[in-house]
This record gives sequence, structure tokens and C-alpha cells, in this order.
Amino acid sequence: METPFKDISVIGLGLIGGSFALNLKKHGFRGRIRAVDINERAVEKGIELGIVDGGGTDYSLISPSDLVVIATPVGVYRQVVEAVRENVKDGAVVTDLGSVKGHLVYMCESVLRGVAPFVGGHPIAGTEKSGVESAVEGLFERAKFIVTPTENTDEEAKEKVAKLWMSLGSEVVEMDPFLHDRVFASVSHLPHVVAYSMVNAVARLSGVIGVDLFQFTGGGFRDFTRIALSDPIMWRDICIENRENILKALKVFRSSIEKAERLIRENNGQKLKELFEEAKNFRKRI
Repeated sequence: METPFKDISVIGLGLIGGSFALNLKKHGFRGRIRAVDINERAVEKGIELGIVDGGGTDYSLISPSDLVVIATPVGVYRQVVEAVRENVKDGAVVTDLGSVKGHLVYMCESVLRGVAPFVGGHPIAGTEKSGVESAVEGLFERAKFIVTPTENTDEEAKEKVAKLWMSLGSEVVEMDPFLHDRVFASVSHLPHVVAYSMVNAVARLSGVIGVDLFQFTGGGFRDFTRIALSDPIMWRDICIENRENILKALKVFRSSIEKAERLIRENNGQKLKELFEEAKNFRKRI
């Protein structure tokens, strides 16, 4: 594996951080990979599984690394970046794997200014599972990796990060950080909010009907709500950090539900069929 980095630290050894480290090794990365996590057991598990070479809870462990990758929930970014600033070595690059960009990218750049270049990044891959033990080999192959440069982004650092992700089999796409948040509020954040809400609605309906409805769910319900098994802390932080865009997406979704509700109330089978056919045709494009 040809990479511009020889020593990499991953801060936050969960599903995504763990999958990143695992796939580096599977693609032949010969340098050292260490992890920093508030949960010491997560680091121990990562070492036990051969996903990382060492690590712990102390941010000083990142000091030898020429790449620092932030893979924590976005709600703790400021405190993480401030700790990185105090420990990162000269010449290192800092990047992230978070699902929200926008103001967070500018905040990271501001905190690290004069210390290390920051390159915002977001792999469009994941599962509903969590923890380093759920790391997935091949997770990033043929997946998009969104890099979100600003007018302040160091071009050389950006190219190094892009090259690394291409070596993992990802398609690198550049996107404005604020456009990123509008896009993924619609195609990622909205579906997660809907899935959580659907499960809670069925739980309430169980009480109304007096039957445990979860005993009778089929494949469709399980497929639709699979992502409601995702880490609640991570998704709480995403919803708070990208709330304006998610609220706009929810408003459009609400109008779509209300349209279907109106057609059902009016017993308008023809219009319902047309509505469903339209959705089916859009879904075929994926």
C-alpha cells in the first residue's frame, strides 16, 4: 500500500474508526496505527483483534503520528481538537470521519491554525452496529468519501488524505462543507430520525391496540428500521449539530406524509397508485 503517511493515530475507536484502521492493515499499511479512546477497553479490544498496534486514553500518544484521524461523535469535537492541538507534532495532518461538516470544519481549522492543517472528511459507509468489534473489512471499497475543503484548506494535506482514501478503494468527491450538511440531512440524517420515530410509533400503537406488535413484524419492517439500531449518542449529536438542515428535511417529509394521508382519507386509489409509482421509479435510480 502506497501512502504518504507512516504513523497514524485514530481518536475514537468505534465502528468507523475501527473499520478505518482494519482496512489500512488489510490493504498492506506497514506503519504503526495507534488509538486514543476514553474507553480503555475499546483500545484493548482493538489491540486484541489486531486492528491497532497500541494506544490508550492519553492524547500524548498521538505525538509521533503524521496523520491524526478524529472518529468520535461530533458533539465532542471541540474538546477533542483542543487536545489534539496540544499534542500533535509539527508537519502532521489532522482529518476526521464525521457526518456533519459546515461550521465544525471551520471550528477545527480555527483551533488548529498555525499548528496543523485540517482536512474535513466523511466516508459514506457504515452499519447499524457499534464498537471496534463490529469493524468491517472492505467497508469503504466502492464507497464515496466526501472531502470538504474550505478556502483555508492546505492543498497538499488535502491531496494526501484523498490519496489515502483512494488506496482504500473509495471514490473521493469534493463538496462544500455547508452543502454537505444539506445533502446528508436529506439522504442520511432524515432516514435515521424517521426510523427511530417509526419504531417508537409502533411501540405506542402496541399500547393502543393492546398487542405487542413487534412479535408480528416481517422483513419489510426490519429492513426499514434497521438503522434504528444505530448508536443513539452519535445520532443525538448529529441531529443537534445539523439541526437546521434536518428540520428543513423533516418539514418536506411531513408534507409528503400528509399528502399520502390525504389521498387515503379521500379514498383516492388512482392518485395513491401514481404517488407510489413515482416513488418506486425514484428508488430504482439508487
